[in-house]
Amino acid sequence: MSSTDLPGTRASHAVTEARDVRVGAGEEVRSVALPGLNLTVRSRPPARQGLPHALYVHGLGGSSLNWSALMAELDDRVDGEAVDLPGFGRSAPPDDGDYSISGHARAVIRYLDAARRGPVHLFGNSLGGAVVTRVAALRPDLVRTLTLVSPALPELCPPLSALPTALLALPGGTALFARLTRGWTAERRIREVLALCYGDPARVDPEGFSAAVKEYERRLGLPYFWDVMARTTRGVVDAYTLGGQHSLWRLAERVLAPTLLVYGGRDKLVSFRMAHRAAVAFRDSRLLTLPDAGHVAMMEYPEAVARAVRELLDDNTAERAGEDTGQGTADAGRS
Repeated sequence: MSSTDLPGTRASHAVTEARDVRVGAGEEVRSVALPGLNLTVRSRPPARQGLPHALYVHGLGGSSLNWSALMAELDDRVDGEAVDLPGFGRSAPPDDGDYSISGHARAVIRYLDAARRGPVHLFGNSLGGAVVTRVAALRPDLVRTLTLVSPALPELCPPLSALPTALLALPGGTALFARLTRGWTAERRIREVLALCYGDPARVDPEGFSAAVKEYERRLGLPYFWDVMARTTRGVVDAYTLGGQHSLWRLAERVLAPTLLVYGGRDKLVSFRMAHRAAVAFRDSRLLTLPDAGHVAMMEYPEAVARAVRELLDDNTAERAGEDTGQGTADAGRS
């Protein structure tokens, strides 16, 4: 049993339809009850039956909605689902109150084990990138390929624009931020978020902006909103300070799955310079750099990211076919 696995992960899970959730065209949303967790899962029925499974994991402050555009681009290649991490989107806080990278990875593993969907093509953005890196390192049996969009891996000198977010991890940080922004409207809050996360915020259409404002208003009304943000941010900071075998970079070196790394040249939260280090750390990796993208390339340039993912999937399929053919030849030789 790995350090992110707990007894009961293969328990049957109850599924109910999620209510009052924004659902894009062609999407389905449901609630999944697991021991100690109640997760909201967004899915997009595949273009045809029999496609391999995929799971998408969002970043800090995000939700499964962050993956809708890329899921639509890839629905002819994978049977895709996107999860709201515990305490985010429409998922309830976890019973154990664990918002560490390990805690979120444990939630992903519990879901995959219970759903029996592995091995999957696993995607992660920012915080989700760190989470799925841990999943891939500790449970390689669950991961077929790994796609990381601006993964939150430790930096000695993070961008100055990322420091306000990191300050949420300090005691009293969220209370101070709430006081300083008390007069901000939801529209202004969303504009600040877009300016931080997008290379070009103008790429967001009016309908998308309006939907983001409504969702932010809903989240601000949740009694646990700031607590989840603070404790998850603290979990990211704590993960950055870990050394030895527990370091995220050491975990990256243990990942066996073919990996696609996506970095944006205008990313204000993860330094573009980290792309080279990541390409060296992940042993079987390829790199896509998008000079005009920010922190959420899968939302800004879903077509470009999808093209790179298709190449990854094609090469993985060809490699697996080659291995099967080689094994068959070897077996024939022994008979």
